[in-house]
Amino acid sequence: MAESFGGEFTFVELTADDGPKKELWVALAKPNQALTLTLSQVPEGWTAEIVNDRLTTGQLNALSNLKLKPGEVRKLTK
Repeated sequence: MAESFGGEFTFVELTADDGPKKELWVALAKPNQALTLTLSQVPEGWTAEIVNDRLTTGQLNALSNLKLKPGEVRKLTK
């Protein structure tokens, strides 16, 4: 049976293995799934780490406006 993605936002920080470049992503998935989903969106050579920050109500509302579906990820930094 397939595992559910859940309905929680998980933040993932990606770091390039060859330099100081960092990116912040959000996934509508459980933390262990968010790492895999996010790494699948970037080329090989990146490391992923869960960011454990608490969100304000306003931040949660802003994330809801992204209209992510379970299992989707979105890059937040440019």
